Amino acid sequence: MRHFFCTLVAVLFLTSQLFAADWPVFHGPNGDNKSPDTGMLKKWSPDGPKLLWTIDYIGHGFSSVSISEGKLYITGNVQRDGKELSMIFCINKDGKKIWENDNGPGQPDKQRYAATRGTPHIDGEFLYDISAVGEVGCFNKKTGEKIWNRNVMTDYNGPIPWWFLGHMPVVDGDNVICMVGGPKTLAVALDKRTGKTVWESPVADSPKPATGYTTPYLFDFEGIRVVVVMSQGSAEGLDAKTGKRLFAVPWSNKQNCHCAKPIYRNGNLLMTTAYEGGGSKLFKLTKNADGTITPTEMWYEPRFNHHHGGVILVDDYVYGTVFDGSWCSINFLTGEMGYKARSIGSGSVHYADGLIYGLSESDQTVILLKPEPKEYVEISRFELPNEAEGKSWAHPVVLNGKLYLRHAQYLYCYDVKAP
Repeated sequence: MRHFFCTLVAVLFLTSQLFAADWPVFHGPNGDNKSPDTGMLKKWSPDGPKLLWTIDYIGHGFSSVSISEGKLYITGNVQRDGKELSMIFCINKDGKKIWENDNGPGQPDKQRYAATRGTPHIDGEFLYDISAVGEVGCFNKKTGEKIWNRNVMTDYNGPIPWWFLGHMPVVDGDNVICMVGGPKTLAVALDKRTGKTVWESPVADSPKPATGYTTPYLFDFEGIRVVVVMSQGSAEGLDAKTGKRLFAVPWSNKQNCHCAKPIYRNGNLLMTTAYEGGGSKLFKLTKNADGTITPTEMWYEPRFNHHHGGVILVDDYVYGTVFDGSWCSINFLTGEMGYKARSIGSGSVHYADGLIYGLSESDQTVILLKPEPKEYVEISRFELPNEAEGKSWAHPVVLNGKLYLRHAQYLYCYDVKAP
């Protein structure tokens, strides 16, 4: 009996380890910023959920965590021997550093937010990262050993945008897709094993060909694997396997700044951007006989002008903040605004177990919201404990019962699993 009990415990332990979820890429494996977790706390105490640990050695950054096999990966700017480096850290479940390595120079200009932007992408045994200045690196995720690296902005003469690069590399099959922008090349696909170029996509006829700040967005449509990439003047759908342009639409605002990933569902593509000339548009996609795609604009709503922090589709409504700092909802198919409410100012969002987790960009306030289409419903809020300069722009992540929040050089881990 004792032997049976011990065996059962071992099997249950291994099963729990085997089925622990991963979050290997920015906004998760499905690209929708929705955690697979269930059984989360439905309300927090005034002090917030239990804080399990805090670390402050990861340097300054706006990147979120990636999670693979129980380990966390995150980037940050760190000074070493008088040099600003873009560092990658591998951290265990208790917040202890396993390894660190640099992905080239960091972004040192404080007036333009000296910090890392990109969240690492984990694929199998490897980690892929792009720095704020265009250094793409492939690393062994267990040891941190650098396998290959190249600077795509230098290689393709791509101009660095004013706020530096803000996108993440996206692994699709055997390729790593990166933005470039510039006079000739909008995006490239690199062989994930060697870093060699697989395809190059030329820039569409646009007066603003420099890259935007948006991470490439992948979806499947009518048998085609599509990746949406953005310059400062256009949004383009490319064949993810070949780089062939499938569609292009004008997409610009006064500040030449696009940060938000689109949302695709059932043949419809929603895009949103901020500043003067911004707003949200829904396009109905139609496949043509030659394999290209025609996007037809279905609605335009200038009031839902999301900046950054992400938007989330729950049922038929999209939730997030808009440029004036209000929290809003909008109907995905009709463009009808649900609500617009003042709360904690602009912030980043994440979804888990029927609730939205929000982090203010300016005052370190964390909120828990019920996604009601017609009214703002806040359940709980608390504040992160440490004072630090700068904005909170890293998107929250909930996985395996833990809430990960990043502000400046701090990473916090909270227990949000219900008893």
